[in-house]
Amino acid sequence: MPALEAEHVDNATGRAEGQVDGIRSITLADVFAALKKGASDFWERPSHYIFLVIIYPIVGFVLAVWTAGGETFSLLYPIATGFALVGPIAGIGLYEISRRREQGLDDHPAYAFMVLRSPAIGSILALGLVLAVMFGLWLLAANAIYGAFFGETGPTNLPGLLAAVFTTPQGWGLLFWGNLVGFFFAFAVLASTVVAFPRLLDRGGTAADAVALSLRAVMANLVPMLAWGLIVAALLFIGSLPLFVGLAIVLPILGHATWHLYRAVVV
Repeated sequence: MPALEAEHVDNATGRAEGQVDGIRSITLADVFAALKKGASDFWERPSHYIFLVIIYPIVGFVLAVWTAGGETFSLLYPIATGFALVGPIAGIGLYEISRRREQGLDDHPAYAFMVLRSPAIGSILALGLVLAVMFGLWLLAANAIYGAFFGETGPTNLPGLLAAVFTTPQGWGLLFWGNLVGFFFAFAVLASTVVAFPRLLDRGGTAADAVALSLRAVMANLVPMLAWGLIVAALLFIGSLPLFVGLAIVLPILGHATWHLYRAVVV
């Protein structure tokens, strides 16, 4: 395994020098092909048990919010949808597994931890910190929007909150503006990171260069990338429904698929 690690590091640094990334035009068929390849990678090397370890503390936090009282109910939906903002961080190790499968190397899930030895680990951590900040800002924005519509007199239990959201003008306004603001947060993260993390793992470089490449990729393939964002949001929402346990399958599939989407888009 040490020899393989050295090979990976040398390749990552060598390809990063003096090479400019090109962007391919892709179609919706390429997006679904990447998703299919991601599912194939997951079924060949299931990693759901790793994600269960990550998800259990999240479930505990959500249950604490659920039982804490009326003021915290407004955080449930923002937390669930916020996975779309931090999802790229969870997929970093999976990119390495898919990369190794692609090159015919040993793809044991333990190799996911090789990202910690990547020459671009500093840039990866910096970009991950940006996503964590974005998630925090989204929670603050969502809480402010909730306060603007319900103030101090909001529902004190979950059934009351659901009824107010779907049957009152204040609830309709909350849904409209909350989802609109959430869309801009999600699009900003999608545009800046959809190929940024895989690129850093694959070729190294700086976070700024990786983000610039990701922005170019999205602008050159706006419709397919928006479709990818909708697929990610829908799958994350579905995976979040049974107390987030479904994310143990959804997150690995999306992580592997993101690598294949990167390979389809970036020359």
